[in-house]
Amino acid sequence: MGFVRNIPSTSTHHSLSDLVFPLVSQRLPHRRSLNTSPRAGGEGAQPLSAFASSTSSSTASSSPSLSSSQERTGSPSLGDLVRPDFPILHQDVNDFKLVYLDNAATSQKPFAVLKSLSEYYETYNSNVHRGIHYLSSKATDAYEQARVKVAAFVNASEPREIVFTRNATEAINLVAYSWGLSNIKSGDEIILSVAEHHSAIVPWQFVAQKTGAVLKFVELTTEEVPDIKQLKGLISNKTKIVVVHHVSNALGSLLPVDEIAHWAHAVGAKILVDACQSVPHMAVDVQELDADFLVASSHKMCGPTGVGFLYGKISLLSAMPPFLGGGEMIADVFEDYSTYAEPPSRFEAGTPAIGETIGLGAAIDYLSTVGMQRIHDYEKELASYLYDRLKAVPKVHIYGPAPTSTVHRAPLCSFNVENIHPTDIATLLDEQHGVAIRSGHHCAQLLHRRLGISSSARASLHFYNTKEEVDVFIEALKDTISFFSSYL
Repeated sequence: MGFVRNIPSTSTHHSLSDLVFPLVSQRLPHRRSLNTSPRAGGEGAQPLSAFASSTSSSTASSSPSLSSSQERTGSPSLGDLVRPDFPILHQDVNDFKLVYLDNAATSQKPFAVLKSLSEYYETYNSNVHRGIHYLSSKATDAYEQARVKVAAFVNASEPREIVFTRNATEAINLVAYSWGLSNIKSGDEIILSVAEHHSAIVPWQFVAQKTGAVLKFVELTTEEVPDIKQLKGLISNKTKIVVVHHVSNALGSLLPVDEIAHWAHAVGAKILVDACQSVPHMAVDVQELDADFLVASSHKMCGPTGVGFLYGKISLLSAMPPFLGGGEMIADVFEDYSTYAEPPSRFEAGTPAIGETIGLGAAIDYLSTVGMQRIHDYEKELASYLYDRLKAVPKVHIYGPAPTSTVHRAPLCSFNVENIHPTDIATLLDEQHGVAIRSGHHCAQLLHRRLGISSSARASLHFYNTKEEVDVFIEALKDTISFFSSYL
């Protein structure tokens, strides 16, 4: 049931990791590349990555070629250009070249990020903010520089508006417990949509249970997107906070956060934005959105796991009580009470994920070098290509809005195939074709219930993916459907 993948020789130009961190090539071994396209400039150029071998062609069983987009367009795509910077992509899975399409769950890491982690632990591992010796000072500088980078990346007014957390989930819990329990009382209303991630729902259920507040949910339209008109109508003088995603992790749809913020602020309410699926894929400006709070996770933006961040307007953070007690978040400790540090230290109790935070800073450097607008433009093209190719497969239903000239989907598709369980699809794609997608409810059970399903399959792309990988996925999916159909 397999198919052949022809992997041509690697291309001939420098990788972005070479440009951002040229020394990394001296420390890591050569890797094979899926890219085959030379940079404009001719045959004498350098290899695309210092880690990609200059040759190679492998076969497995019988599939479309993972040939470069240059063969179709005359120039390499962004995915072709950056692939050599991501070592994990250049491996075989079940005797096939890996095609990784699970980026909405977590993204892969470029050499620049891996180098930053290695360099921290090898050369200046030390605790931050608590030592005057060289290693501690260097670690503190790198850690705080990461905060500056995050602030600039989302256009916060100042670095103090960035609080480092373990992940976006902890960031939402921080707002719920610190701001929520201090400002929400019985009868107040919290507005969410049925398409929210569990991390954006459960903390507010806790708040409602503790305070007597009321949760109100925005339903879906016939286009399978949150009903913005209904949301606007739900906002009233009882509304204290609106909690919404920027981009849906299951529907691929984009919400007009700036408009929602305007409606919320008109009644004195706040808005919390789950930007986990937007910050890694487009330029996000918290001031332009006028978000009161915004959260994202490093691991979805090519950074390490174990760190995320909360953006909060400094006026709000300064008025909020601590979320956790311990070291670093205090000003003075007495026998029966303590005073607290100013934000962001107030919300960063204990030793943080220092290396991971520095790695997040390196990821931001890398993404900024590529260019967020460039990433967004390329991914819009990928998103439409994925949708159109998947839509053409018989018996497939895709959830969320269809792309149009004015409606742009994120580069992901949640879908089901008639009479075939999504987990069976994901299993065979992996085992028989080396294609990695996700199956399940994607931490969005409310959404799946509204769609009348219990689970779905999801293919999600990032800027290091290519149309050729989409082609491989589609052919593998057809093969998988054919296999199961023969038993139905």
